[in-house]
Amino acid sequence: MLTSHAALAEVHAELILVHPFREGNGRLARLLALLMALQAGLPPLDFSPLTGRGKRAYIAGIHAAMGGNYVPLAAMFARVIERSRLRAASSKP
Repeated sequence: MLTSHAALAEVHAELILVHPFREGNGRLARLLALLMALQAGLPPLDFSPLTGRGKRAYIAGIHAAMGGNYVPLAAMFARVIERSRLRAASSKP
């Protein structure tokens, strides 16, 4: 059975690689990841680690997934989940 971050990475990458739309692939993939995370009992995902230098790592993760290697993208989702959990915990009264 896949971990949450591994499942998110695999589905995210495959959706991006199918590339069904001219624009909006990343937004749609992040929306699906958010829904999957909520179904798994995770907090709403904070994708801010994908900005700046994180964006390069994200794109490298997508390229690795093209060859069937989801590990870099899974690591990125693990960071997103961890940041999301910390953010959710800090916002509780």
